[in-house]
Amino acid sequence: MTDPFMIRAHVPDFETHLAAYRRASERTRQSLRGVRDLAYGDHPDETLDLYLPAEGEGPFPVHVFVHGGYWRAFSKLDFAFVADAVTAHGAIAAVIDYSLMPKARMATLVGQVRRAVAWLAANAGRWGGDPAALSASGASAGAHLTSFLACRGAREAGGPVLPVKSLLLVSGIYDLDPITSSFLQPEIGLTAEEVAAWSPLAATPAPGPVVDVVAGADETPPFLSQGRAFAERLAAAGVASSFATLPGENHMSIATALGTPGSPLAERLGRTIAASRQGA
Repeated sequence: MTDPFMIRAHVPDFETHLAAYRRASERTRQSLRGVRDLAYGDHPDETLDLYLPAEGEGPFPVHVFVHGGYWRAFSKLDFAFVADAVTAHGAIAAVIDYSLMPKARMATLVGQVRRAVAWLAANAGRWGGDPAALSASGASAGAHLTSFLACRGAREAGGPVLPVKSLLLVSGIYDLDPITSSFLQPEIGLTAEEVAAWSPLAATPAPGPVVDVVAGADETPPFLSQGRAFAERLAAAGVASSFATLPGENHMSIATALGTPGSPLAERLGRTIAASRQGA
């Protein structure tokens, strides 16, 4: 049986998608005005790029994007294209970097994503951003990390206190246990402690953010079943949440859709950004 997490085995044009990400990201970096390599923390990996809307004077809502790559690959440079859809909705896009496994451990990655959001809440106003209108999205492993903006890890004493109003979680992984028997385990070496501490399905939801959970209809079963289960867990805890599958999208094409203005997923992104303005 083919490993359901081995995306290359399930998406025949995997490399074509990767090449398209890079081309689109280069176009974005050339076409959108912005500020690059801002440090949100002390570690060299803790940087982010801002992409600014072409029109308007602000204050602009701020949307954070967390890239995927199974926690051990890619960078903000590979996913700059997501800023096309964010800025088209009149928001500042903050595309962040974080440390990669196995050199860094899961707790570090979760902490970095939270630190980036806290830094933006304190500093985005320098570029016309509205700290009261913060939202975030992530794809694949990025959705896993982004979920901890709205959850307290199972072994955390305190929860995140972050002014994030809304989240869009795309094709995420919410139960880490199956990863330990996948092709990824020799590469990232998840520990039993990490599985217990950092599986969103075992986390405690925090009140506040609106959470939209989506997956491609053509994804492998874990991405569908885990996404649905996580949305249900959030709803049971009183979090405004939903789950949807997107017809015709697989684990690679769905990222392209996220960054394509006018696509159904980009319109969901727009609603996530709009939700961050409510009560701002």
